[in-house]
Amino acid sequence: MGMQATRMTPKKKKIGIAMSGGVDSTACALLLRQDYEVHGFFMRLTPSDVLGQEHKARTIAQHLGISLQVIDLSRPFAEIILDYFTSGYQQGRTPNPCMICNPAIKFGLFMEAVLAHGMEAMATGHYARIEHNGDICHLCKGHDAVKDQSYFLARLAQQQLRHCLFPLGEIHKEEAYRIVEEYGLTGFRGQESQDICFLESTTVGQFLSDRIPQVEQNGAIVSSDGRKLGAHRGLFHYTIGQRRGLGLADATPWFVIGLDPQTRNVIVGKEEDLSGDRFRMHHPHWLGGQTPDTRMGYQVKIRYRHQGAAAWLKQINEHRWEILFDTRQRAITPGQFAVIYDHNQVVGCGEIE
Repeated sequence: MGMQATRMTPKKKKIGIAMSGGVDSTACALLLRQDYEVHGFFMRLTPSDVLGQEHKARTIAQHLGISLQVIDLSRPFAEIILDYFTSGYQQGRTPNPCMICNPAIKFGLFMEAVLAHGMEAMATGHYARIEHNGDICHLCKGHDAVKDQSYFLARLAQQQLRHCLFPLGEIHKEEAYRIVEEYGLTGFRGQESQDICFLESTTVGQFLSDRIPQVEQNGAIVSSDGRKLGAHRGLFHYTIGQRRGLGLADATPWFVIGLDPQTRNVIVGKEEDLSGDRFRMHHPHWLGGQTPDTRMGYQVKIRYRHQGAAAWLKQINEHRWEILFDTRQRAITPGQFAVIYDHNQVVGCGEIE
């Protein structure tokens, strides 16, 4: 009597879902669990969970019938991200913590922990896409132009991109809501996460005052030609392009056009003083590993909410580049990041000087 062959069911690939308790990571888990064995992971960034995100993530994981592992990264997050954030404001810059956190923490230490738990890749609820060309991973804009988050991922390394899945890059935000609501999970609408997660319900000024009380240093508000127009209570209360809170009366509005940490002066000007057609960025990161072709034109975003504008690139040296726009751009802000696109593909980025 011969032995009957048995058909083996292929083992599903293990995917770790970065779960935040929000609609995007929940939709991500629902989409992937159809084809993969999914496990939830929560990234704890602060000692206290003021907004209850960890509890939300646990509750959702239970609803989905998947495990949830908490990875405590509160200490490196404080040492790397919070120190970067506070020192940036002390130096008169406007830092962007997400641009540092993603490569160092979320897709750095967190991803390493997820892979160490036996996962083959990590999925997140980012609205972005990865296109593969041989061994090169190209980071591209998500199909939802309004929610596209490729900007925040522009400092990721090839090794990190190879272990990433962004299932929401192919859909629109409304479809993410539909996916979770059809499953029976509601209450997500109107619960969008804020830009700087660790601020919770406080302001930048209050956060910095609590963290480094000595940052409360008064100074002068001066015009671009050096005339003293008023006083302020700390540079960190201001950013380039700010109009409100200056307390300066005039026929036309004043705007912050510069911050000088040496003199502690807030420099103000008029609308026409706020725009420029060029800037320099330092320590560029090129996603494909090669410097871009300076004979080509690109689209450059100078902050996340910027629509992007046509520009040309000029290399100064290994660590510094100049960006020249075709048209003047408003509020080019030191400390923010310029992200360079070739159509929908991210070419690279650098910090604005």
